[in-house]
Amino acid sequence: MQDMCPGDIAGNYTEHRLRYFDGSQRTVLVSETETPYPEGRLIVSRTDLEGVLTHVNQSFVDMAGYTEQELIGAPHSILRHPDMPKAAFADLWQTVTAGKPWQGYVKNLRKDGGYYWVLATVIPNVREGRVVSYTSVRRKPSRGKVEEHAALYRKLRREES
Repeated sequence: MQDMCPGDIAGNYTEHRLRYFDGSQRTVLVSETETPYPEGRLIVSRTDLEGVLTHVNQSFVDMAGYTEQELIGAPHSILRHPDMPKAAFADLWQTVTAGKPWQGYVKNLRKDGGYYWVLATVIPNVREGRVVSYTSVRRKPSRGKVEEHAALYRKLRREES
């Protein structure tokens, strides 16, 4: 995954170095610009077993700010916002690799450095008794739940440091 490019960022930003579960690292550029979740839309994607995007719908493309060509074949973690605690993703992966659905509130990073919140449901796709891929469907979260989870995630991130 490539580092983010300052030319893609809208407005002021801060720089963060993220380390992913596979040991890779990436510099992300983060602004304080929130993109509101679109009314009446679902964001849908599918990944392989390693979390590499194999399908995205137009709502995903619109909210992420990347082209479909940039997204397909990229790890889903391209959207990882540095405010998200590692524990949230550890719980997600532990749950879905056990063949169970996972649901949680996620703050995603856009290509332009902004962010958006979702209520995500990740479902393992099972064929002939084994998990073959994952589908994620995101809905608009309530503002109260976003504020609640933002505070929880700040606490968890402090504990991780």
